[in-house]
Amino acid sequence: MTSISETYLKFSPELFGPEMLQNPGTEYYSSAEKIGELLRETFKQDAHFYLFSPDETTSNKLEKSYEATKRAWALPIKSWDMPEAENGRIVELLSENALLAAMIGHVLEGEKAMMTSYEAFFSIVTSQLLQYIKFLVQSEDVPWRKAVPALNLLSTSTCWRQDHNGFSHQSPMLISTLLSNPSNKANCIFPVDDVAAAAAYDFMLNSENVVNLTTFNKTDEPRWIDRYHATYQFDHGASIFGFASDDDPDYVFTAAGDIATREAIRAIEILRQDIPGRRFRFVGINALSYGAIGTTNAKLSRELFNSFYTDNRPIIANFHGYPETLRTILTNYAESDRIRVHGFEEHGSTTTPFEMLRLNHASRYDLAMDVAAHENRDDLVAKYSSIINENAEYARKFGKDQINVL
Repeated sequence: MTSISETYLKFSPELFGPEMLQNPGTEYYSSAEKIGELLRETFKQDAHFYLFSPDETTSNKLEKSYEATKRAWALPIKSWDMPEAENGRIVELLSENALLAAMIGHVLEGEKAMMTSYEAFFSIVTSQLLQYIKFLVQSEDVPWRKAVPALNLLSTSTCWRQDHNGFSHQSPMLISTLLSNPSNKANCIFPVDDVAAAAAYDFMLNSENVVNLTTFNKTDEPRWIDRYHATYQFDHGASIFGFASDDDPDYVFTAAGDIATREAIRAIEILRQDIPGRRFRFVGINALSYGAIGTTNAKLSRELFNSFYTDNRPIIANFHGYPETLRTILTNYAESDRIRVHGFEEHGSTTTPFEMLRLNHASRYDLAMDVAAHENRDDLVAKYSSIINENAEYARKFGKDQINVL
């Protein structure tokens, strides 16, 4: 088996974001573009690395990869073609099944690779992934088998930002499938911003005998954390965002996913203005695995959960995927009556970004209404409902949001 050494790659520290971040949430970057930069450096340093993509490398904003390699191409090259060559290491084919099979073969040779696809279409390879996980489980009982690099999936063009493709392109189903598999061989990673995406990329490259599904959006989103915070999150799976948090909170907000996080933090900002006497905390979830917050090898302990979330305060959660998936995990740590989970409820359309959030009750105002209702503030419930409904009418009339989602 031709495995790569433990010293695998040397990245410039600057690629992983700032050491210290001033004014979190005020600068905007693309996680996809950051991963594209890291792919470029990987191609430069590892002559055996491949990216498998169903004709979406550029549309997924990973095109910086082309600065180090080209698309694999065996036919005559025309002047209008994308960068192509017989020795190209970006394999594009509009078949997720064929690409995943090819990547599995490459990984089983001890070489590293990644595959990208639109989120809704990654579920096409569900059966293949489950069969591969069965192989990983059984291979642990074979003493002569060495560990193999992780099977790394980059899931983008997600359900929350299909502004042009609509309902057919909205499905986080693979997340739920992997998290329900009791093998404990799958990590679902949710980088909160481009800095966290860089940390996730490093984690994926250096993990073994596991499937990693990392989900992020192509859009420019707020940068919330520095690179040390991003590394800390992989040690525990979650962390308190100090800039958005009070000591001894009355309510704890939590989220997994970049857009879900943005909405939760904005909800806290709204509530601080409207209910100034209450204290809030935000806990960001970086990764989930079977039954737990955190990765397969670093699950969040119950003691640390209570430190982050308290042992009795209401928890308002916002999730990138189906709400029940996160609820199932949270109830392993806390009583269910403490928990209110928002997420994708299988409502979609070709519509505006805020309207997608409203349709699925996952907007900042939907989250804020949970606290307003708990406080018996009918006036605030009415206020937030009015704001949401006014935006819905505006979006239907003009095709854009009245509310600035960022």
